[in-house]
Amino acid sequence: MSKPKRADARRNEKALLDAAAAVFVASGVDAPVRDIAAKAGVGMGTIYRHFPTRADLIIAVFRHQVDACVEAGPALLASSPTPYAALVRWIDLFVDFLVTKHGLAGVLQADNTGFEALHAYFLDRLVPACGELLDAAIAAGEVRAEVAPLNLMRGVGNLCVGADDPSYDARGMVKLLAAGLRCGTMDA
Repeated sequence: MSKPKRADARRNEKALLDAAAAVFVASGVDAPVRDIAAKAGVGMGTIYRHFPTRADLIIAVFRHQVDACVEAGPALLASSPTPYAALVRWIDLFVDFLVTKHGLAGVLQADNTGFEALHAYFLDRLVPACGELLDAAIAAGEVRAEVAPLNLMRGVGNLCVGADDPSYDARGMVKLLAAGLRCGTMDA
């Protein structure tokens, strides 16, 4: 049984994961580790001490972002002017996550069971989080009742495919999808 990490070690790891996620969003999962170290303000040895391989780092970022998306849901509902506004802000976070995970499959190709476990983690955590936001927006009469969380997430995910092509505006397409969720925006 491993002993719990000290508070400062947890903070350092979170800062590292936040920096890695930002670099992955900007440059993809193949970005140089030195870029992540520079963004986090740490030496490369610190990264390798926490994450011995690139796959370890990518998996940790994936889990960290899933957890951040899950935790953001209730905070967004509490701080946003409407449940729909909270949902739209959450979808934007989800898009960041999807852009970050682009390339994950290639990194984990040799470890299909690891990839399957991550996919299950993704679904088990994010579908209920999305559902909570959708339910609040539906209850407020802002979003159509027939929208299912998994379908919304798949729609956003499909719109993000090809986001690395500079001529494609994935965020713009996702905004159109989010606008279409609103009640009264389309004939039933």
